[in-house]
Amino acid sequence: MYAPTEEELRARLRVETPAGEAWRCLRCGGFFVGEPTGEGPADDAPIVIRGRALRDAIILRLLAVERGVRALLVLLGAYGLFRFRSHRDAVQLAFNEDLPLIRPIADKIGYNLDDSSLVHTIRTVIEARSNTLLWLAVGLAVYGVLQLIEATGLWLLKRWGEYFAVVATALGIPIEVYELTEKVTGLRVGALVINIVAVLYIALSKRLFGLRGGHAAYEAERHEVSLLEVETAAGGGAITRRPGTVRAGEPGGALRDNARR
Repeated sequence: MYAPTEEELRARLRVETPAGEAWRCLRCGGFFVGEPTGEGPADDAPIVIRGRALRDAIILRLLAVERGVRALLVLLGAYGLFRFRSHRDAVQLAFNEDLPLIRPIADKIGYNLDDSSLVHTIRTVIEARSNTLLWLAVGLAVYGVLQLIEATGLWLLKRWGEYFAVVATALGIPIEVYELTEKVTGLRVGALVINIVAVLYIALSKRLFGLRGGHAAYEAERHEVSLLEVETAAGGGAITRRPGTVRAGEPGGALRDNARR
């Protein structure tokens, strides 16, 4: 419920009832008894998320979920690497003892353990110095926190979150391209495509960095949508009811709907 300062619009959104004043909800069009939750110019009214705004919100929140899952995995990796530092000798002993036991099985299925990137990575981590592992864990933790901040900004649909997401994702694209020059996999190609599309979509649709008119055009668009929400609720797009009808759950008995068209 929003009370615009424009007298004509304000009168259309407000009615007197035996239970007190009631205001029309911008989302559903029904009148509800009580004080408005906001007040100000009509073009500053809250935007009801539907249509294009709803589509944008769904896309941004899907990206937020992806970033959140990635942040969780990275932070778990950082924690595991930090814990591994204090048990490295035991892990190295187990690895050296168990690898020969796995080799006959790998040979039967045609898997070469000596050329395995997974075995090579494990051996590199085990043989790394303690300080190196510590800095690697710190780097993963910082990266995970950045991903978590990005996910939070996108989920809350904040403009700073959109800027953060575009900058952070764009900085990671050169690294992903470099990884493809070493080895092309479906997962790497898919991640690169998703990140490029995400950067272009957010930057263009949200008019970031001066694109498509920049911040001024973005604010003008928001104000236009806000004003449209108020005018729709107060005018021809409003939901009307016959005098004496009541919305389920409304206090105060019969509620007069005398909003002028």
